[in-house]
Amino acid sequence: MQKIRITKRFNFEMAHALTGYDGLCKNIHGHSYVLWVTLRGTPSTEEGNPKKGMVVDFSEINKVIKKHIISVFDHALLINGQTPGVDKALLRSFSERTIMVDYQPTCENLLLDFSVRIRSVLNNDMELYSLKLQETETSYAEWFAEDNQPV
Repeated sequence: MQKIRITKRFNFEMAHALTGYDGLCKNIHGHSYVLWVTLRGTPSTEEGNPKKGMVVDFSEINKVIKKHIISVFDHALLINGQTPGVDKALLRSFSERTIMVDYQPTCENLLLDFSVRIRSVLNNDMELYSLKLQETETSYAEWFAEDNQPV
């Protein structure tokens, strides 16, 4: 059976700061992110299945991404929690949705985080094929499963 790729797009707002960065992004600032999630699988051929012909219902992708990505990161402030001298209580007083992560919250590292979160909840019938995270009008990063296979 042939494989099909399906993609759904999501929007969310998030602020972050890049600790130790040598430009303006070292300051807290926000972006209107656009996330494309592409799954790969085989369309169902099961007779009587209301989802016959689908890899997965787009509403199911929506539920997974909203629960594991959007509800976590939308309107949050993402800070590298390993930054020396960060006053976590002070940051949380400005933003109750302050998230301390163990990585530099770049677009690239966000994709790595998202890929782990999404892959951990997908069923065996489909695979995460790619992610694309647009941070600005002209800039985005991409993650592809084929680039991240064990050697």
